[in-house]
Amino acid sequence: MKNAFWLALMIAGFVYPGYQAFAAEPETKKVCIDKMDKGKPVLDKQGKPVQTCKEVKIHKKLEGTKIEDAKKSEKK
Repeated sequence: MKNAFWLALMIAGFVYPGYQAFAAEPETKKVCIDKMDKGKPVLDKQGKPVQTCKEVKIHKKLEGTKIEDAKKSEKK
């Protein structure tokens, strides 16, 4: 019985963090672009440009270290 308890506890320990990673909502940003027709913006009744808006995900850039050129390392 103890083994079944520990087995269930270990499975829950591995599955739950993985579930949280997939359940997290991605960061989004609203981006609006003016509608164009023959090179000019389309205007509504009030004279304002008509816009098309979309929700896009924000991707995070990863920082890395600079790699030295192979030619420089051969000269040393």
